[in-house]
Amino acid sequence: MIQTIRKAWGIPELRKKIIFTLLMLLIFRIGNAITVPFVNVDLLKVYLESQSTTILGLYNVMSGGAFAQATLFALGVQPYINSSIIIQLLTIAIPALERLAKEGGEEGKKKIQAITRYATVAIAVLSAFGYYMLMKNSGLLTANGTGIWPALVIIVSFVAGSSFVMWMGEQINEFGIGNGISMILFAGIVSRVPTAVSNMIASMQTWAEVRKGAVTLETLTAQGYTAQQAQNLLDSVMSPWGLVLMLIGALALVVFIVFIQDAERRIPVQYAKRQVGRRMYGGQSSNLPMKVNMAGVLPVIFAQSIVSIPATVMALTGTGTQEGTFSYALRNFLDSRSLAYMFLYALLIIGFSYFYSSIQFNPVEIANNLKKQGGFIPGFRPGKPTVDFIKKVLNKITLFGAIYLGIVAILPLLLGKIVGSNSMSIGGTSVIIVVGVALETVKALDTQMLMRQYKGFLE
Repeated sequence: MIQTIRKAWGIPELRKKIIFTLLMLLIFRIGNAITVPFVNVDLLKVYLESQSTTILGLYNVMSGGAFAQATLFALGVQPYINSSIIIQLLTIAIPALERLAKEGGEEGKKKIQAITRYATVAIAVLSAFGYYMLMKNSGLLTANGTGIWPALVIIVSFVAGSSFVMWMGEQINEFGIGNGISMILFAGIVSRVPTAVSNMIASMQTWAEVRKGAVTLETLTAQGYTAQQAQNLLDSVMSPWGLVLMLIGALALVVFIVFIQDAERRIPVQYAKRQVGRRMYGGQSSNLPMKVNMAGVLPVIFAQSIVSIPATVMALTGTGTQEGTFSYALRNFLDSRSLAYMFLYALLIIGFSYFYSSIQFNPVEIANNLKKQGGFIPGFRPGKPTVDFIKKVLNKITLFGAIYLGIVAILPLLLGKIVGSNSMSIGGTSVIIVVGVALETVKALDTQMLMRQYKGFLE
C-alpha cells in the first residue's frame, strides 16, 4: 500500500488528485470542529456517552465524534447513505426508476443522482429536527436556546452541513481519488483513533486506581458523578491484559477482513466456437467472478440500526430505568453486552446479507447474458440448469459472507464482554469500513497508474 502511494505521488496528475482529496478531508475536519450555537456541548457529550450502545453511538462513530459535539457536520454522511439505499431499493420496486437506471444511459444516471440529492436534503431535515428535539427534551440547550429562532438556526446549520458534506463527496469522486463518501466516512472514523488511544490509557490508569481502592463508586459520586455515570466509568476500565488481548484481536480482525474482501468464487465459463464468413470466433475460456462479500458493510449498518431501536427509544423517553418493570427487563435483554443481543444482531446481518446479494446479483440475467454471448458453464445446459447452478453457488457464498460479517461484528462485543469493557460495541463496523475503503483506494490508484502506462505505450 505504501509503495503504491509512493509511486502515485511521483505522477503529477495523480499527485494533484491526492492533494485535492486531502484538502477536502481537511475541510471536513475543520467543519467537525465548528460547533452549532445554542447547544451545551458538555452536557451533550456526557449524555451521548451514556447512550454509546444505542443508534446514537453509531451516528457518533460514523461522524467522527462530531455528533457528540453538535458541529456543522454532525449528521455526517448518514443522510446521503440512507438516501442512496432508499433510492436503490425504489429503483428495484418502481418500474419507471428501473427503466431510467438501465436504459436511460448517462442522462438517466444524472436524474437518479439528482433524486438522491433531493432525498438526502429531505432526510437531513428530518434528522436535524429529531436531533434538535432530542437536545430540547433532554435539556441540552443553553439558557437562550429556546424559541423559534434558535431552533431554526440549529436545524438549518445541520442541514447545510450535511448538504455540504454530500457536495464534497461528489467533488472527490470527480477530481480526487476513490469514492468520496467512503473517504469522508473513513476520515471520520480514523480521526477517533487518537481519542481512543488516550481513553485506553486513561482506562488503564483508572483500573490501577480501582485496584488500589482509591477510586470507588462512593468516591466518584462524591466528585459529582451520578450513580449511573460512576457505574459506567467503573465498567469501562480496562486491565493491561485486556488491552493486549484487544490489540491481538484487532490485528487478527484486520487480517481476516483483508483476506475475505479479496476472496471470490470463480465459475468457469466456456464460449462455443462459431464461424462468421471464413473466420472462426469463440472457443475461449473465461470465468464468472462472484465476490464472497457482495453486500459490503450495509448489512451490518442496517442490522445495528434495527436492533438498537428499542434501546434507543427507551433512552430517549427515559423508560427502562426502574427495576422490576417490563421495560427494564427488555432494556437489559437488548443490551449490547447480552448474548440475546448478539444472537439477534447476527440473525439480522445474515438476513440483510441475503437481501442485498439478491438485489446486486441476478442469476437469471447472468444466465441470459451468457446464452446471448454464446457462453456456457461446463456440465450445465443453458437456461434453467445454468440459473439453478448459479443460484446454488450464490446461496453458498452469501452464507459464508454473512457468517463472516456476523463474526466481524460480534467479535468486538465478545471481546468487550471478556475484558469487561462496554466501549467496543460497534468496533467491528468501523474496522470493516476502514479496511474496505483503504483497499478500494489502493485499487483505484493501481488502476489509474495502469491506465497511464497503457496510454504512454500507445503514444
